[in-house]
Amino acid sequence: MRIVTLLLLFSGSWAITAQKKTLTVNESVLKQRALSPQRTVGFSWVKNTSEFTLLSSDYKSILRYTFKDQEERVACTIDEVNKQLPDGAKIQNLYGYEWIAKDEILVNNGSVIFTFNVITKSLSLKHHGMENWENVNYHTASGKCAYTLENNVYMNGKAITKNTDKNIVSGQSIARNEFGIEKGLFWSDKGNFLAFYQKDESEVADYPLLDINTTPGSLISIKYPMAGQKSEKPRVGIYNCKTKKTVFIKPSGNADDYLTNFAFTPDEKYCLIAEVNRGQNELWLNVFDVKTGKKVKTLWHEKSQQWVEPEHPAYFMGEGNDFLWMSEKDGFMNLYLVDFEQQGIKVDFEGKKLDVLPTGVRPVTQHAFVVKDILEVDASKKLIYYTATGENPCNTMVYVTDLQGNTKVVSKNDGVHRFDLSDDGLYYYDGYSSLLIPNHEMIYTTNGKMAKLIKESSDPMADYALGIAEIGSIKAKDGSDLYYRLVKPSNFDQNKKYPVLVYVYGGPHAQMVTNSFNAGANLWMNWLAEQGYLVFTLDNRGSAERGFAFESQIHRRLGDIEMEDQLIGVEFLKSLPYVDGKRLAVHGWSFGGFMTTSLMLRHPGVFNAGVAGGPVTDWKYYEVMYGERYMDRPAENPDGYAKNALTNYTKDLQGKLLLIHGTVDDVVVLQHTYSLIKKFVEDGKQIDFLAYPMHKHNVVGKDRAHLMEKVLTYILENNP
Repeated sequence: MRIVTLLLLFSGSWAITAQKKTLTVNESVLKQRALSPQRTVGFSWVKNTSEFTLLSSDYKSILRYTFKDQEERVACTIDEVNKQLPDGAKIQNLYGYEWIAKDEILVNNGSVIFTFNVITKSLSLKHHGMENWENVNYHTASGKCAYTLENNVYMNGKAITKNTDKNIVSGQSIARNEFGIEKGLFWSDKGNFLAFYQKDESEVADYPLLDINTTPGSLISIKYPMAGQKSEKPRVGIYNCKTKKTVFIKPSGNADDYLTNFAFTPDEKYCLIAEVNRGQNELWLNVFDVKTGKKVKTLWHEKSQQWVEPEHPAYFMGEGNDFLWMSEKDGFMNLYLVDFEQQGIKVDFEGKKLDVLPTGVRPVTQHAFVVKDILEVDASKKLIYYTATGENPCNTMVYVTDLQGNTKVVSKNDGVHRFDLSDDGLYYYDGYSSLLIPNHEMIYTTNGKMAKLIKESSDPMADYALGIAEIGSIKAKDGSDLYYRLVKPSNFDQNKKYPVLVYVYGGPHAQMVTNSFNAGANLWMNWLAEQGYLVFTLDNRGSAERGFAFESQIHRRLGDIEMEDQLIGVEFLKSLPYVDGKRLAVHGWSFGGFMTTSLMLRHPGVFNAGVAGGPVTDWKYYEVMYGERYMDRPAENPDGYAKNALTNYTKDLQGKLLLIHGTVDDVVVLQHTYSLIKKFVEDGKQIDFLAYPMHKHNVVGKDRAHLMEKVLTYILENNP
């Protein structure tokens, strides 16, 4: 409990408690970062050594450390760099540097790219004047730089694609960043090939957004494929830097299927692409020849009655083409080793666990919990470091395994961990926080001995009167554990009756309750607790890091299972002697806005007040990629869409409801909220509405303080 008392001794045994600082609601938003636990900045292992570097507190010096003498040295300063950069290319800080050799760093800040030798103090300028470049991808070994301008791909000033039709977009992420897609440009290992995603949006509907900054207002037209409608058509282009020619790979099924998780093989002969059908219940991991674009073979085939969602590309182990593949085919995401050269491999999973895998494929991990990501591979020792939840799904722990599946946990304490292995494989960095640990950063030897304490942060909230968070669990109707966070006032009195704000998200790919400092709560929640509130958050079925059975129960009925669990949370709250069960409010954003509005309309009377931000109100208005995964197409699931269309429940509203939406939201378009308001008007129901002009899906910057003041004032006034 973050309660610190300062005893000031006077004559006799008099003592008083030091006065705590207080925050305004605006400060609770604007000071979110300042009151987060301090971390080191810019940690990096020096290439091929056991030395490491950090950035100075002003980000203008790189500080180098060795274990030999424990001495701190200045490796590089911003002044040394700027003296050699031309006018117009000077940098403000060294954030984002990386070591590319023992004594050489690379800096790529989006405006300038250069290397700098920290011993000779010599600088080599690679590119500058990049202000208009987007999606920059620099290949260090070859010095080639790929980027996009508008809808075309360029390399070192030369156009690789020359599409004049704006509907043909190259080099950008596709599929609206689903399937783990985060970028659209990919270099082969030696830089001889450049791959890029391309999407044809000719048949995708134009969607109008209003720009109020012009006189008169003008149209911002975006492409937005709604569920069941025409979608984009993807291709993968592979540009051969020697022949200057490009081959294209199309989906082998329908033109609007998905091409995801692209990866080159280390020998640059092949590439791997996961193809997913539009129904998103079947995938094929295919191999293609990079020179011809022709399909070579299928290595993996997977099918499910709910969905199949590859999120990680093939991870190659070293020089050879054998790779790790991540799949949750057995219920939890695990690692599999695939022998690339084994002829005739085709692993077929049709929703059933195979007792014997085909020759050439073997499981590396077989956890009954979620593997999150591959962190590092020590190729010389054939060891794989990865993150996983472990038995407690609120944790993010580091594990290591050999190729035979001999697995052990590396992390020494429960919590949410960050990890970095030295290039020589002798040391690793471990930074973590937990509910009670603000931030702890250590270096260990890989045999588990502590080598150096880097930082042990104090509680940045200790001097403030702020609520405190705790974590617990309750049971769902199917017996699943549902984890919750409860933020209480710092002066909590179990003999009082408190009102409650339920803060909800509830959707896929998100976990609100984590074993991190303050349990992942936002600072405004601690502020609200100090106003005499409890703030409760529950991760219902359908949320992340719990395995496929837990997450897939929402299929074709978004909202049903999630609300069932949230209402179990409400009953739990009402069972607590210090909760006033008649004074409940609910708030959420995006999927949480959908949940907030659903709870207010489909379970009227439970909550006195609700604030829904950027809410989905009818899944037929949402995008193809996400919406069809969980709901199928509207024509395939008319009952599911109708049941969860909130316009069907407007007449049932009880209590006060505030809807908030950014006017240029390109994720959950404003049509959702407008259609709901129209139906409220038709039904004669009074609601409140606040638009944030020219904000997208999230209200950011200083306006976010305005937003949270509005939200919390509304809750306090309407659930007093």
